[in-house]
Amino acid sequence: MKVLLLKEPKDKESGPDPYIQELGLYGFEATLIPVLSFEFISLESLFEKLSHPECYEGLIFTSPRALEAIKICLKERSKNEAWSKSLKQKWNTKPVYVVGKATASLGEKSNSSALLFPCGALKREVLPTVLREKGIPLESLTVYQTTQHAHLQESLSSYFSQQGIPASLVFFSPSSVKFCLQHIQKLSGDFINHIKFAAIGPTTAKAMEAAGIPVSCTAESPTPQDLATGIQKALHLHNCSVPK
Repeated sequence: MKVLLLKEPKDKESGPDPYIQELGLYGFEATLIPVLSFEFISLESLFEKLSHPECYEGLIFTSPRALEAIKICLKERSKNEAWSKSLKQKWNTKPVYVVGKATASLGEKSNSSALLFPCGALKREVLPTVLREKGIPLESLTVYQTTQHAHLQESLSSYFSQQGIPASLVFFSPSSVKFCLQHIQKLSGDFINHIKFAAIGPTTAKAMEAAGIPVSCTAESPTPQDLATGIQKALHLHNCSVPK
């Protein structure tokens, strides 16, 4: 059975995409279509802030793109030298928080310094609101913006014409719902009711529901294993062998 994943591929250096691998263990033929493109912005401002670690309590990340922005920012030789010489060591003495663990590990306290939060233009306000309620200062800086992948429509058309209607289709972000839904409705026509739509998490599921898409399953956690299990259950494949 075929599964269409609307997500960005994993870095080639990291090996095969883990979602395609895991779904393959369950007997699914998974295909990945990139939905988003990212444009990095305000990198000079980012380096200016990174140059003053004494002004911040620590760093907080909710997206791998924010980490990528820092890597790109430090590619320039002079910046990389400054980072290696002293800035890296200074930042290493400060806490770094990531999504999911950030609010849990940040107790109610009032810091004199803010947490530096490199983020995307489409960031949700949940984290800033929670931290504000806890009395924790947060300084946000938009370092990337999200746009539709240039070949999205072409890739979707090619998939549906060559592979047909997938048994399941997985959205990995609210943006993927926004950019893909109209194309999918057009390409699948009356057969759209045959597709089991899955979400990688509750935020994406809410975006799907708001757009009128029936959510057949939401992964318990955003991992290949939980997604594969959820799709298997949604398709009522209870007799399929579960990988050891």
